[in-house]
Amino acid sequence: MSVIWFFEDTNIFNLLCPHKFKRYRESHDFNEYKKSDYIYFEEDSANKVYLIQSGKVKIGYYSVDGQEIVKAILTKGEIFGEKAILGENKRTEFAQSVDNGTSICPIGVETMLELMRENQKFSLKIYKFIGMRFKRLERRLQLLLFKDSKTRLLEFLDELKDDYGHCCPDTGDMVIEHPYTQKDIANLIGTSRPTLNIIMNELKEGNIIDFNRKEIRFKNNPNVSWLTVY
Repeated sequence: MSVIWFFEDTNIFNLLCPHKFKRYRESHDFNEYKKSDYIYFEEDSANKVYLIQSGKVKIGYYSVDGQEIVKAILTKGEIFGEKAILGENKRTEFAQSVDNGTSICPIGVETMLELMRENQKFSLKIYKFIGMRFKRLERRLQLLLFKDSKTRLLEFLDELKDDYGHCCPDTGDMVIEHPYTQKDIANLIGTSRPTLNIIMNELKEGNIIDFNRKEIRFKNNPNVSWLTVY
């Protein structure tokens, strides 16, 4: 399975969800999904944009030989199906719930466009968001095509650091508190869990990182720089 990951540091749900707007509140509902439920399939009508209230959603498509290509695993506060805003009539990818209890806020394209027309600043943010997503997607595709698993992991951790990291005042370590399982991380860099474990343990033994289920630390070691392992 091939994968392209991307993360955004803006909680679009907090900014956009229709229940925050008085005239949409009464007619607006959330949809609940179990693990492995599909939100939409390839070739479905593209008439909605979706916001994640809770849980995780996998975005991908199938190659001509039936291989699943996962483009992203998205979490709380993120948006998907956004190509409908740009005029896409049919889906070119699927969206599938990764967790039980995934809660999704659907918003019709016409409602979305109405909100964008009413607020130029908001509209510019949405288009900028879409543009940045396409740029990140292109860059990560290049990584998957031309980099080995270790380099892909290090690039992934570097972006994870930007999105979820903070400096520990006591140790000087860069602490990354992230929402992804080891299976997620392995999928997101296009490798197997055993290979991921080997690489992460190698980095741990080299005093580059330390990690547990929900946290990864770049060690504050003046004698070792994690950048030197690229």
